[in-house]
Amino acid sequence: MNELSRRHVLGTSVALAGATALGALGSAPAAAADRTSTSGAATAAWTRSRSANGWELLAEATSYGIEGSGRSVRLADGDAATILLHVARRFHYEIDQLRADDVQGHRTARTVAQPYESNYLSGTAIEIREYAYPLGARDGFYAPELVVIRDILAELDGVVAWGGDLPVPKESHFEIALKPGHPKVKGVARKIAGWNTGAGGEGAGAIDAFDAGRRKHARVFARRTAA
Repeated sequence: MNELSRRHVLGTSVALAGATALGALGSAPAAAADRTSTSGAATAAWTRSRSANGWELLAEATSYGIEGSGRSVRLADGDAATILLHVARRFHYEIDQLRADDVQGHRTARTVAQPYESNYLSGTAIEIREYAYPLGARDGFYAPELVVIRDILAELDGVVAWGGDLPVPKESHFEIALKPGHPKVKGVARKIAGWNTGAGGEGAGAIDAFDAGRRKHARVFARRTAA
């Protein structure tokens, strides 16, 4: 069981680090900060028709069940949903069981504290336990949990980015990192769909992130992407 309350205290103590970064990034929305997020960071209105990752904003999104958890999340239909549901399933199976309101996806309120939060508006990002891993906080996950996260990122070959790797971190955040129609997005979604409809033994619930070969691959992938 995760020590969520301890992490929340640690996280909120540094969450203000992201408050001024919105205006400093080139991809920030033009509107001036006018509100405050739950983490205490200043927010601004996202005025563009596409989110920061290039996907169209949605007025509404389909609710998808997260296999094995009894939870659901609203996401963009198609490849984005296939990929992000895989991330949520692996979190549930390998890090900790998802509880009510643990996972949030699509939203319509256009206030964001960082440009990457606009990806929720297109249904191409999720946050898992934002209250435990808030904006601006680092080191919320234990080492074995990070092994799983790194394995997920390597498995998805750069199609998904993790908020813990961003300059202003948000470790609850996972997003589609590539534009719609990118061959990698289609290829990874097709691979996951094959696991989901196959005979079993592959995909979420059947992965050993601590396998020596997988850990080596994840380390190599992390070094390559960091460079």
